[in-house]
Amino acid sequence: MSLGNTGPVRGVLPLVVALLLGACSEQPAGEALVEVKLGSARSVGSAAAPTPTAPASAEASACREVRFEEVPLTHCIADPALHRIAMANLGPDRQPYGSLAAFAANVDPATIAFAMNGGIYGDDLRAIGYYVENGERLKELDRGEGEGNFYMKPNGVFFGSGGKWQVLGSNTFFNTVSERPEFGTQSGPLLVVEGKLHPEIQDNGPSRAIRNGVGVDARGRAHFVISNAPISFGQLARYFRDEIKAANALYLDGQVSSLWDPASGRMDKGRVGPIIVVMKRQERAAP
Repeated sequence: MSLGNTGPVRGVLPLVVALLLGACSEQPAGEALVEVKLGSARSVGSAAAPTPTAPASAEASACREVRFEEVPLTHCIADPALHRIAMANLGPDRQPYGSLAAFAANVDPATIAFAMNGGIYGDDLRAIGYYVENGERLKELDRGEGEGNFYMKPNGVFFGSGGKWQVLGSNTFFNTVSERPEFGTQSGPLLVVEGKLHPEIQDNGPSRAIRNGVGVDARGRAHFVISNAPISFGQLARYFRDEIKAANALYLDGQVSSLWDPASGRMDKGRVGPIIVVMKRQERAAP
């Protein structure tokens, strides 16, 4: 999510290496679509469709293709028993990866279930809102006011430690979370707030874009959804509420929304900031 989606970030590379080697720049729904970049705005066009490639392996993917209200989606599930989650922003050269392909070039694909962009960032592709990578907080929580989707209150934070992952509104996160999580990324708005659609999201507003979001179900699994065709805020929010039944769901980005799924060979192109990385556990976690 580009702001209108900044700060030094430790790369996820050490965590991945330890395993085997080792934004939302849209305006609120119903308004003209613009991209806000650190105080400036410019019009943007439609996002390119996902780029499928030949499958990298015969291993089953954590992602599946679905349709909802006639819109094709890709729905990926991170299971605490099978996966770990981390954030990645800067590469070994201390510069933003800038794309999923650049990140993929620095890790062993066999350790990755999938990766998806998510979190507010600036023109330099560095995180702006709350951002924690490998247990280090690199940006403070942003509870300020501003323009664009990120500031449609409530916005929220996707975060977790070990196998416990959550989505909370930013104010709730500030008031109730005292221990720093292993990972965290702030974005906005919340699509679903305590089981209800965000009050400012229209049922089917005129704004359409390739969009992605995340929500956590009652079993503690994190669901990542990206549209494969333009979708409204309302449609994406309803999918999280009605199909996933997530109590809270967070909008991650639009226009630049991207997914890397090694099992299927999908590698979306696009300029991205923070990356949410879902890694395979070497051993299945105890129930």
